Amino acid sequence: MVRLPLTPAEVERGQRLGALLRRARGESSMLGTALDARISPETLRKIETGRVATPAFSTIAAIADVLGLSLDALWAEVNSSAGVAAGGDRKPAERLVS
Repeated sequence: MVRLPLTPAEVERGQRLGALLRRARGESSMLGTALDARISPETLRKIETGRVATPAFSTIAAIADVLGLSLDALWAEVNSSAGVAAGGDRKPAERLVS
């Protein structure tokens, strides 16, 4: 099976997802977060850096659960056209966890 290349929009969305998860993780250990989500640290690293632009839903759900993020809010943030949804000057991850 041949995988089609990602569109620029999919790549950008993956980068927004990674940045949002990285900010939400804050000072928490990447290793601890990955292990708590039952994924490899390398997988989390690739998602956070945008190298995996379309991770599996179950992977994102597990990471969001560990970080205490709402999937609805996460989806809204990742899909916002500018990467920042309405809500003032707070960072996206701050809106998700507050």
